[in-house]
Amino acid sequence: MTATYTYDVFTSLDGFGAATGDWGGYWGKQGPELLEHRLALYGEEQRMVFGATTYRAFAAMLAASTEESEVRDPWVTRMLNLPATVVSTTLRGPLDWPDATIASGDAVDVVARLKEESAVPLRSHGSLSMNRALLAAGLVDRVQVTLFPVITGQTGAAPIFRGAADFDLELIESRTLDGRTQELVYRPSRHG
Repeated sequence: MTATYTYDVFTSLDGFGAATGDWGGYWGKQGPELLEHRLALYGEEQRMVFGATTYRAFAAMLAASTEESEVRDPWVTRMLNLPATVVSTTLRGPLDWPDATIASGDAVDVVARLKEESAVPLRSHGSLSMNRALLAAGLVDRVQVTLFPVITGQTGAAPIFRGAADFDLELIESRTLDGRTQELVYRPSRHG
């Protein structure tokens, strides 16, 4: 049986995964429903998959954070404690992550193998360039987009789909959180 792979990503309305300036985490739009929903999502048994860049960013943010900061929201702490595979040709262990292993090689090959071998679903939060490659290879089963109600035309960073192939998306789930943030879950298929 092949494990399901979910590409889980946060975005502004204009398609940026981050912003510079004074936005703060979640673009300042987090609320109790969002945080409770995220905790429930990460409460399920699953394996995280990260690219090296995202792993380094998460590890640095966690190392610089305090217990009270939003970086340590309960869902993030739960994500940190899930088993994880970090796809990298440059990182060397041990990793500063409780249950993480490094898989050296091409992400497409690594994730194809993980999908065949894993007894639990796979999820990746962030890892933009890796997930664009996995989409192109047909390895992403679900694209879960959490859409924050902001436009970051001047300060947007990390365009989530720039350079991706063309895809048709079938909406399979949607919800509004805190009356303002949308979560949209799609099944992607190559266009054309």
